[in-house]
Amino acid sequence: MRNGRGALVCLLAVLMPTLALAHAIGGKDAAFVAATSGPAALPFAYLGAKHMVTGYDHLLFLLGVIFFLHRLRDVALYVTLFSIGHSLTLATGVAANLNVSSYLVDAVIGLSVAWKGFDNLGGFRVLFGVQPDNRLVVLCFGLVHGFGLATKLQDLHLKPEGLGVNLASFNIGVEMGQLLVLSFLVLGLAILRGLPLFMAASRLSNAALITAGFIIAGGQFAGHVLSGSAS
Repeated sequence: MRNGRGALVCLLAVLMPTLALAHAIGGKDAAFVAATSGPAALPFAYLGAKHMVTGYDHLLFLLGVIFFLHRLRDVALYVTLFSIGHSLTLATGVAANLNVSSYLVDAVIGLSVAWKGFDNLGGFRVLFGVQPDNRLVVLCFGLVHGFGLATKLQDLHLKPEGLGVNLASFNIGVEMGQLLVLSFLVLGLAILRGLPLFMAASRLSNAALITAGFIIAGGQFAGHVLSGSAS
């Protein structure tokens, strides 16, 4: 067990800078969006898929959501609730140009990761004697994650020409990327459950989710404070 904890600490030390920064759209992708005027369905679908596949915060939350789900129909239910939530706020946030601090939204996304790890360890039942309705929790956090996606697109100052098509394509790409990663996560968890060390690994994994979630949240809160000081 000591070796497992040591490995967890080393892993988090390596991942800390990446987790704190979460993910953003930049470089050539940002330049492409800035130069695009009019519908560009396939490039925006690719951009959405790439954003989800590299979105550590979203993927960590999804890992927590499906960690103890044994049946595919349960996985489908929770992922659908998450998708409904983030699709609604992604579309609303961009179309209505809702100005939400990306740092604060990403901080809440980090806390959603910590929440799910804590819930998976039975924290709410043990400490508070209650068990939140995870269907409602996943839907609500899906709304928050959608605002996170929206803020990334808003930072790119999308042009109004072709906005509807590009926004819909981006969201489709997000769903495709999500399904791709989920297929690997579901397979990996199915294999892990068949091993004798699953329960020990599950405790370490969910403790890692809690830690990673607070690292993400702390990094984003710090970014919010520093951005305010610089302005």
